[in-house]
Amino acid sequence: MEYDIAIIGGGPAGITAAIACSKDLKVILLEKNSSLGVKLLLTGGGRCNITNNKPLKKLLTFFDERNFLKHSFYTFTNEDLFNLFDFDFIEEDNNRMFPESEKSIDVLNGLERHLNDVEILYNYEVKKISDNFIINDEIKAKKIIIATGGVTYPQTGCNSNNYSLTDMPVTKIKYGLSPLITKEDLSSIAGITLENVECSYKKSKVKGNVLISHVGLTGPGIIDLSSKISKDLDYDILDDEYDLSCEIAIDLVPDYSRDYLKDTFNKDFQNRGKTQIKNYLKDYLTNAFIEYFLKKTNIASDTQLSRINKKSKNRLVESLKRFTFEIVDFNKDLAKVTVGGIDLKNINPKSMESKTTPNLYFAGEVLDLDGPTGGYNLKIAFSTGFLAGKSVSEK
Repeated sequence: MEYDIAIIGGGPAGITAAIACSKDLKVILLEKNSSLGVKLLLTGGGRCNITNNKPLKKLLTFFDERNFLKHSFYTFTNEDLFNLFDFDFIEEDNNRMFPESEKSIDVLNGLERHLNDVEILYNYEVKKISDNFIINDEIKAKKIIIATGGVTYPQTGCNSNNYSLTDMPVTKIKYGLSPLITKEDLSSIAGITLENVECSYKKSKVKGNVLISHVGLTGPGIIDLSSKISKDLDYDILDDEYDLSCEIAIDLVPDYSRDYLKDTFNKDFQNRGKTQIKNYLKDYLTNAFIEYFLKKTNIASDTQLSRINKKSKNRLVESLKRFTFEIVDFNKDLAKVTVGGIDLKNINPKSMESKTTPNLYFAGEVLDLDGPTGGYNLKIAFSTGFLAGKSVSEK
């Protein structure tokens, strides 16, 4: 079987690449699963946070690889994406966009209706690509787009074999947007949400809610920080052994400075001396978290303010501004994206074509591209996929 273009991977990048291909070309889309968009259906908790609607210039500032992504983002904008569908989208906090039905399946169906001219082969795993672009010794293509995704959510068909289909250099593969597992058992305070706190790791800081689970920490603040931690740690999930231990800190009261807290505590501890510290801290902390906080700070919860000495007072301030957790691992089964992939040094950002292998293109999560939560990663997939398909057709 011979084709003008073979697209490997039927996720958002592969689908959009197929949509962008010229109708005059013979295109085949190869999908390992029995249906397209398996991972797409999981995004946004099944609601599909399809993209982030910030203005493009601002949107690009949220990516480490903004210079690489600029051309693809301007080639296929959010408006271009919305125009593919015959229904409207709703905008929620932080410019997150969802289909008005809040159902991922509607997004997938809306994309699939543009694939009438594309041959789709389901349950087809690509195991090798020969030098003359023959796939599995049976499908020959003039040009190939690889959009196989990363390694997270292996149940959707993603795995490390996708990186070995070609001889393209690959950066270290790591977990991204993942909950964190703590050394300490947090089951006694599981379910508590710390609202609008600031999470930090070394010089990286992320503000957002933190949810305490039985095994560790999750929530938007932690999820976004996890990718920054992952990029800093020296490991590769393709290796047999690696150490993911580190320490993070949470500023429980980011709106108050240390000096403000010290001055306020000095006044309040004198004027409200008979008040117990557990009751006083209700002005600063979630009520259910106070007992745990005081235990970690080594101050009895029923201690009256007048009995708290200067040393303990300073310890309270420091704990409020820098409450630490020892992290031992990522919750790998829940990592949303892959950090790392095909090295961008070898990819032309104006076309998504390999600089070393003509007529070989890449799109989506298989590349060393990732962003924070909130529709940013699907934006990468759609825009790089469309640019790859458009470039293949025009060449």
